[in-house]
Amino acid sequence: MSVNDIVTCGATPLGFVDYFGCSRLDVDLAEKVIRGINDGCRQCGFPLTGGETAEMPDFFAKGGYDLVGTAVGAVKKASVIDGKNIVAGDVLIGLPSSGLHSNGYSLVRRVVVQSGFSLKDQLPGGSTSLGEALMAPTIIYVKQVLDLISKGGVKGLAHITGGGFTDNIPRVLPDGLGAVIHTDAWEVPPLFNFIQKYGNVDDSEMRRTLNMGIGMVMVVSPEAAMRILQEVEDGNYVAYRIGQVTSGEGVTSH
Repeated sequence: MSVNDIVTCGATPLGFVDYFGCSRLDVDLAEKVIRGINDGCRQCGFPLTGGETAEMPDFFAKGGYDLVGTAVGAVKKASVIDGKNIVAGDVLIGLPSSGLHSNGYSLVRRVVVQSGFSLKDQLPGGSTSLGEALMAPTIIYVKQVLDLISKGGVKGLAHITGGGFTDNIPRVLPDGLGAVIHTDAWEVPPLFNFIQKYGNVDDSEMRRTLNMGIGMVMVVSPEAAMRILQEVEDGNYVAYRIGQVTSGEGVTSH
């Protein structure tokens, strides 16, 4: 997810460093973890540049481990995307998520327990088990976003992590501007419907905590929006026109 943060300012990720801490090293487990990290790096087009492994028997429970990663990137000063030229009338384009994207798991664990469902049970309305849906890997948007940036008209980007739409979108907007989200612009994946139903979570809390099926939001000019949506029709991307920038602060939806 760190590389998704990097591209929000228009930067190109250059490398990734990991840290793996455990009680006692399980070579097979560590190999699986590092292989997954390396696969993610390949999706971005850069190498896993280094890392650190530490055994701390008195610190971690048996079988437990801690994983940390740091990504670095670069962007020319003149090419930084900072949202300063966003104006009312600009368009919000949403890129679909694969699931929770590593956010909201404290809430989700509680919901799963009280739902009575097993992780092996079929997700209601879905095509996978509940466990598979919960563990879906986060989409790495690097190549798609950088390609769209290179074509012009991208004024701001919000990586939808903790804080959902409510907290993340306003961070890229100038003072005095807000956004309206059209919640019928995309189909909310079954996992989020499951969480809301069995957790009795209201709409505002869902939008504040979870990505609701949209992992990255781009603020683009109307002209760029037309081009992007044409590419969607041509089958080059999956993206949705999910709203627009408005006068007045805050994010509303209808």
